Amino acid sequence: MTRLYPLFSGSSGNCYYLGSPESGVLIDTGRSAKQIEQALRDNSLDPKRVSAVFITHEHTDHIQGLRVFASRYGVKVYSSPGTMRAMEEKGYINEKVDISPIDLSGMETDDMRITPFHTSHDCAEGYGYIIESSDGRKTAFATDTGYITQEMSKAVTGCDTVVIESNHDVRMLESGPYPYILKKRILSDKGHLSNETCAGFLAGLIKSGTTRLMLAHLSRENNIPALAEQTAVCELTLSGMQRDRDFMLRVAPERGGKMLIY
Repeated sequence: MTRLYPLFSGSSGNCYYLGSPESGVLIDTGRSAKQIEQALRDNSLDPKRVSAVFITHEHTDHIQGLRVFASRYGVKVYSSPGTMRAMEEKGYINEKVDISPIDLSGMETDDMRITPFHTSHDCAEGYGYIIESSDGRKTAFATDTGYITQEMSKAVTGCDTVVIESNHDVRMLESGPYPYILKKRILSDKGHLSNETCAGFLAGLIKSGTTRLMLAHLSRENNIPALAEQTAVCELTLSGMQRDRDFMLRVAPERGGKMLIY
């Protein structure tokens, strides 16, 4: 049975495990290798059982532990061609990291079909991922994007489980301590999804067959988990949908998330 473990989520680091206790893949490695190892073991998962790592983009909160983790366990790493070049140019990876680009046609590994799609973020070439397990169920990882592009919408529509960014509350961000240039970046089409934008997209997902939602990549400074959750649930309730009847919803914890069983 495929299971989703949100090991880390947020501006301080992101890493998810998808698979079974016997074998699975990581989406991002945004904490130290030691922290990722411990988070896996806390969920009774063996780091040696990770068969591949898929990187969304080259920002530190998504690749902090990549070089050490991948080298230590000899695990294969995949990313967009642009992300791969950016990591090489900036010295984030070395010759010990077995990395290959994955194009939009996708690939198969560990009884899973992984298909990427582009996101809109201030990085070299950001990817989200659709992972189809052997039982036909699909999980989407859609974070770090300033808006929901047509490509992203098409890719995630119909997925059974969607991990989607609900990064900030616009009012908290606008009145918060961030400098103006950073606020402008976050609110731009190359920034991050707000609670409101995320919530407005969810009803369409549920109508397309999505039954499990996970709100992810919350900002510690510009969001509150209860607020992100309330914004999403209220929007869905106004659309005539009932929690735990029409959908399940969780907020990915900053650290130490336990499994979400399909």
